Amino acid sequence: MASIPREKNTFVVTTPIYYVNDLPHIGSAYTTIAADVIARFYRLQNRAVLMATGTDEHGQKIQRTAESLGRSPQAHCDQIAAGFQSLWHKLDIQTDRFIRTTSPRHEAIVREFFQRVWDRGDIYMGQQQGWYCVACEEFKEERELLPEKRCPLHPNKAVEWRDEQNYFFRLSKYQTQLEQLYQDQPSFIQPEGRRNEVLSFVSQGLQDFSISRVNLEWGIPLPVNPSHTIYVWFDALLNYITAALEPDQEPTLANALATWWPASLHLIGKDILRFHAVYWPAMLMSAEMPLPGRVFGHGFLTKDGQKMGKSLGNVIDPFDLVQRYQSDAIRYYFLKEIEFGRDGDFNETRFVNILNADLANDLGNLLNRTLKMADKYCDRRVPTLVEDAIAIDNVLKSKGIDLGSQVAQAYELLAFSQACEAVLAVVRASNKYIDEQAPWKQYKQGNQAAVDQIIYTVLETVRLAAYLLSPVIPNLSNQIYHQLGFEVDFNHHDIGVVAPFSQHASWGVLPANQMLNDPQPIFQRLEPPS
Repeated sequence: MASIPREKNTFVVTTPIYYVNDLPHIGSAYTTIAADVIARFYRLQNRAVLMATGTDEHGQKIQRTAESLGRSPQAHCDQIAAGFQSLWHKLDIQTDRFIRTTSPRHEAIVREFFQRVWDRGDIYMGQQQGWYCVACEEFKEERELLPEKRCPLHPNKAVEWRDEQNYFFRLSKYQTQLEQLYQDQPSFIQPEGRRNEVLSFVSQGLQDFSISRVNLEWGIPLPVNPSHTIYVWFDALLNYITAALEPDQEPTLANALATWWPASLHLIGKDILRFHAVYWPAMLMSAEMPLPGRVFGHGFLTKDGQKMGKSLGNVIDPFDLVQRYQSDAIRYYFLKEIEFGRDGDFNETRFVNILNADLANDLGNLLNRTLKMADKYCDRRVPTLVEDAIAIDNVLKSKGIDLGSQVAQAYELLAFSQACEAVLAVVRASNKYIDEQAPWKQYKQGNQAAVDQIIYTVLETVRLAAYLLSPVIPNLSNQIYHQLGFEVDFNHHDIGVVAPFSQHASWGVLPANQMLNDPQPIFQRLEPPS
């Protein structure tokens, strides 16, 4: 892939790199599933896609966590990073890059980037004084703090007073350039509410921010003063540059820029918006490097209407969830039931009811009953129709003709719930259609042409639904395509060559006379939680 031309047909989507203070939680899984879905969508379009994620392994929080568990920081990082990779595998998340900030390749990129910014005169020594949250790795303004000097994001942790010499990045220098960026590229920050937050923050005036810490061993030493360690955010954000390197390339900025940079889309939680929409583009401006295309800050997840927390005992364990319900069910619920960008809630009873209704009843039952009729009435083959046998105003064909472009637009806008609902609406219409058309009656009356039209129309609608939902539920889509007689694997990276979007997202792809396979339930009904 390193030979992709500069005008490139690439799409690069990243997640944040996740702190290794603990095993992944459902919020991390949510972001990473969304990144995988959008990556799969662009692979269908035969784009060269890079999906990058990883772990953030430096900083005082990691050092203290490791010490409290009786481990070395590196041993702790190795163990937790392996946990993240294991979960992504269980959720069928296809990562092209898994970046660890403790890797020598990443350190080489950080050092070269630091030197560029240093040479621009954008780094200087200054005095840092204020309240510091170790959990956020960030200084807090006093007005932000809760009573007893507690962090609003970590109310069970008191902030610490710091008074130390640090190196600073001249963020204030880039105030005008950032404001111009937001004006010239309104879609740079999404959704609109997040953009407004950033505009409000920047309009109050930007202050230079600290990029080093003293008396901290677990991190990358500052090239110009090894007694300082590079602040975790200045280090961590550069993972996106490291991810742009091919595995066999020398870790230099020139190589990182050659093929995959700039990233097309940074997917993040809304709590780290400021770092990605303000600090990060300013750092890139200083280093004279291209900016990413979009920063999208999604909402938070709650459980049964409550904020999740260990103290409340209501944390969702994603390992347990995928063990009990399988990956497609989890992927479908979180992307279909929660409008991406807004906060969303997980309720297990609702989870079971939605999956049973949509995947077992509407989609699974439609395929199963239609295949059985094809077996009985059409010799287990896709019916052969005369040209234009299915009229353009047929309720399913008319919906199906526009469905591909409608769903594609929704995916591009990260409106995953809209994409799923558009497909399910056609699936529901198919169930109604088959009841109304009653092919069993047509068969008894000897009207084989009508039977063939009905069976073909419904089977083609199911195929189209499976294809368009394949970024979200790849395993179920594989089962549907297999039962329809295709040899297609939606988990294959080259799916855009085998089953390109330009062809398979259209109506009428199902080949006449294709042998169908035995009908099997694609999604077993789930039992309500006890």
